[in-house]
Amino acid sequence: MERYNTYSAHLKKRFGEKVYKLPVNLPVTCPNRMEGRGCSFCAGVGTGFEAMSEEVPVRAQLEETKQKIGRRYGAKKFLAYFQNYTNTFLPLSDFKAYVLEALETEDIVGISVSTRPDCIREDYLKFLKEAVLDRGYAVTIELGLQTVNYHTLKSISRGHTLAEYLNAVLLTAPFGFEICTHVILNLPGDTMEDAVETARVVSALPVDVVKAHSLYIPKNSVMYEDYRDGKIVLCTKEEYLDRLTEFVANIREDMVIERLFSRVPEEDAVFSNWGVSWWKLKDLFDEKMEQKGYVQGCKCDYLNGAALRRWRI
Repeated sequence: MERYNTYSAHLKKRFGEKVYKLPVNLPVTCPNRMEGRGCSFCAGVGTGFEAMSEEVPVRAQLEETKQKIGRRYGAKKFLAYFQNYTNTFLPLSDFKAYVLEALETEDIVGISVSTRPDCIREDYLKFLKEAVLDRGYAVTIELGLQTVNYHTLKSISRGHTLAEYLNAVLLTAPFGFEICTHVILNLPGDTMEDAVETARVVSALPVDVVKAHSLYIPKNSVMYEDYRDGKIVLCTKEEYLDRLTEFVANIREDMVIERLFSRVPEEDAVFSNWGVSWWKLKDLFDEKMEQKGYVQGCKCDYLNGAALRRWRI
């Protein structure tokens, strides 16, 4: 029994069969790296560990990855996942060309665009509405929030605030796209209260999907230097599982949960998942959810006039 809404089930219900994401790597960077080293947990390679070289044309990337995924999982439908760095930091003309090239690939049923809250603008959204959504393709905008604790956002040099995330969601929602929010529940300085409040803020907004990551520290990052020098303290595996279960319990029950733990090659990180495989962590998460008697949304009682209900007014 799954105690939360899984992304795989969501895609199957939406498209009528299994659908897999195909990562695409574009020649783009991040505005947070223009005058510095970017977020403290970034090593300068973005997040596209599974993506091909940015020098390979978009359609060629999709075709090659599609063949591998199709053979392995028997998949017939795919989403083009513009994953690495900040994809809407490209000039609009370039962004349009890459998206349209992706749609020329057979068996692509939609696109997913990963970006930052401070890189959402109406002209990009209008293009996606007219050129993609209105032609029958699905569109997901993935926003990297990480935490609602604006003090932590500053300490990790995130380069945006909570306000910019709120603005990005409210600007995007009217276009009818699916909105996904990325969060990290064990950033240095964050607590259980931050994990719960992150769930609450996301649930109060028109967000459809949440992707939870456990923090990993890549080599050559600022956070690695702080970790090496003993300047930061990371929570234990048990504490993360507690935060994660409370996060899921506080998330709106209709929201889809795409991920619970990060998955990165061990050779790329000096810290990742406490040296435990993600599937073992998933088993421990399931056990803790069962022990607590939790299902997704069982603590989501804070919306729609909570005090009025409490005092029966």
